[in-house]
Amino acid sequence: MTYYEAVHKALSCLEKHQVPDADIDALLLLQSVCGITRARYYACAGDTIPESDFARYMELVDLRSQRIPLQHLTGEQEFMGLSFHVCEDVLSPRQDTEILVEEALKRVRPGDRILDLCTGSGCILISLLKLGKDLEGTGSDLSRKALRIARENADRNQVEASFICSDLYAEISDLPFDMIVSNPPYIESGKIPELMEEVRDHEPRLALDGGADGLDLYRRIVPESMAHLKEGGWLIVEIGYDQGEAVRSMFVDNGYSDVHVMKDLGGNDRVVLGRKTIV
Repeated sequence: MTYYEAVHKALSCLEKHQVPDADIDALLLLQSVCGITRARYYACAGDTIPESDFARYMELVDLRSQRIPLQHLTGEQEFMGLSFHVCEDVLSPRQDTEILVEEALKRVRPGDRILDLCTGSGCILISLLKLGKDLEGTGSDLSRKALRIARENADRNQVEASFICSDLYAEISDLPFDMIVSNPPYIESGKIPELMEEVRDHEPRLALDGGADGLDLYRRIVPESMAHLKEGGWLIVEIGYDQGEAVRSMFVDNGYSDVHVMKDLGGNDRVVLGRKTIV
């Protein structure tokens, strides 16, 4: 069995089970198992694949056919050009969330202190600490399993950060912060059964369920943030595509200025940000 034949066997299996982007997944799983790059695959496509690698490869293909997320099988996801370990205990980083990080990087200054609520894998906070300059960061999450992954990702990316098990601000005492960021759960409870199998069945519901209208966490994050931000500090949150006006209104009603709704690459509302008014 050559590498080329193995990939096409895998592709046939994935397509049979209607796995999205089957061709991409077939190659990425091979790269993960065999430890080769895409370029190396094309160079050695006609070579014989080791039997042990082929057996492991087809095991993962079978799992992917059962809609186990690709990231859970490879154990990693790229975000902001960095590598993050992911598993069923955390939400896999999405490209849309990079918009939040990019907007935050435009506003942080050397020496700023950042609080990341619902940190999950830690991808937002760690990216800011890695790509920013002389920043300090704290990540909070209600899930101890998620915090374990976040700490591992901080080590993986060689950044120093503090991680606290906390229901949003409840255990946060090291005040105040120059910036608060968050990608909280924002899916409406009733819509979770409609999500893709990979998300609905294999990602933590705690990281998805935002209550009846998806806005439960924002109703706490926005008003309570005022007590945790310095004057002139920024609050930046990710939102669902149809939540821009509702969350923007929360910012305005709670005294934020310079409030903006930013769109993602697909043209959907994705981030709301505002500044604590300087008195």
